[in-house]
Amino acid sequence: METNSSPISYLQKAVEPTRQVLLNNGLYYRLRTLPDLRHFMEHHVYAVWDFMSLLKALQRELTCVQVPWVPTANPATRRLINEIVLEEETDVDPEGQPASHFELYLRAMEECGANTAPIRRLVAAVAAGCTVSQALSEAQAPESVRHFVETTFDVINSGKPHAVAAAFTFGREDLIPSMFRQLVHELRDRFPGQLDTFTYYLDRHIELDEEVHAPLAQQMVREMCGDDPMCWQEAQQVTIRCLEARMVLWDSIKPLQPSPALV
Repeated sequence: METNSSPISYLQKAVEPTRQVLLNNGLYYRLRTLPDLRHFMEHHVYAVWDFMSLLKALQRELTCVQVPWVPTANPATRRLINEIVLEEETDVDPEGQPASHFELYLRAMEECGANTAPIRRLVAAVAAGCTVSQALSEAQAPESVRHFVETTFDVINSGKPHAVAAAFTFGREDLIPSMFRQLVHELRDRFPGQLDTFTYYLDRHIELDEEVHAPLAQQMVREMCGDDPMCWQEAQQVTIRCLEARMVLWDSIKPLQPSPALV
């Protein structure tokens, strides 16, 4: 249990006002029609995609992905990040078949009629060797999406593993259960039985992040920041920056033209 005087508790207290503004944004209450939900997913899928690069950046830093292999410094941290990778990159779908959470999200988009062509163009462009910025242009990503993804990759490319760990932990894993719990509640009320894969995806994130990933990720931040006040200060700054980037993304997702019917 964290004490009120621990560095991680100070960090959480410092970022809480920004976190609460984000959680109280009201976006989920604005998703009143299926077109609204499709519009949301077509923006949010980029955050699902770039999350995997945060995760892989940490795996690259904390484990050995080179050949020949050598053991890295901390076996406990190696196990921690590999456990998270296992469940994010090769979780199971509703039928029990392996799938990454990104692939599961694409399936959920297709089921509700959302357009997956832009994000698929981005992935294809990256696979072909384009930079992230070029791939975002290829996808014709909205400005708010570009800002969000480029913020993520600025952190990844900062050369500061503790900053990447903070973005991953407090900008994603620690935030997602509270964020998605609101959304899954709204979706079940508005679209009962119509979004099974998407609600499964949300439920899996709530379960894994709240019970497993967030506590493990907090442990990772503690180990990577250690007793260095500068690392803790940078972790706080990065967390706030990532939360603010998500606020920009959320604020850009406006409801479509009101419709009395759920179509």
